[in-house]
Amino acid sequence: MMVKVYSKNNCMQCKMTKKWLSEHAIAFEEHNIDVEPEYRQVVLDMGYMAVPVVETANGKHFQGFAPDKLKALASA
Repeated sequence: MMVKVYSKNNCMQCKMTKKWLSEHAIAFEEHNIDVEPEYRQVVLDMGYMAVPVVETANGKHFQGFAPDKLKALASA
């Protein structure tokens, strides 16, 4: 399963989310909106004003460092 993580520089919740995914061997593709500004609109179109935003393989998404939601990915 591949998830997408929309992040930005100097974002502690982004760092924690990416660390959690790595520690639990969940593959993810990162899109840093500071480096790839075209993804800023993708985040806004999903209805979020802040990152991290995690988008699952089935198109569902959530915002912030949410261990309970990340655990659901690990068991999927």
